[in-house]
This record gives sequence, C-alpha cells and structure tokens, in this order.
Amino acid sequence: MELKINQDHCLGCGACIIVCPINKKINPEITSGNGPTSTDVIMIVENGVIKLFHPEKCDKCNICHETCPTNAIYLTK
Repeated sequence: MELKINQDHCLGCGACIIVCPINKKINPEITSGNGPTSTDVIMIVENGVIKLFHPEKCDKCNICHETCPTNAIYLTK
C-alpha cells in the first residue's frame, strides 16, 4: 500500500497533517494545530495543497483518509 493524494480534490485544509500519528511523533507541536516546522514529516501544506515529503514513513493507519472531508488522501492497494 502507498499513500497518495488526489490534488484535484484536496482543499489544503491540513486536517490530515494534524491527525497523523507519525507527524505528531516527529513534530509534536502539530498537536496544538500548528503546521509542521520540519520536512521530516510525512506531509505538509505548501501553497494551499498537501505535499508528501516522506510517504514511506506512513504506517497505513488510514486516519488521514478518515479525516479528509473530500477523501483526497488515500492508500493504494
């Protein structure tokens, strides 16, 4: 499985970034609703869209997909 983003559906809201447990572990200030301060995380909002930096760090928990209001972020099979 691989993490993917459909940019045509992404609103850039950042909900996926905030709920991601891996992002929280790497960059704990995300928990307070701030964006990541490092590109060591899986994904960040850049210019209004989500950009994947390290999808290989994803543990396939699917919380990002469940949180996304447009189902723009998902795991491929």
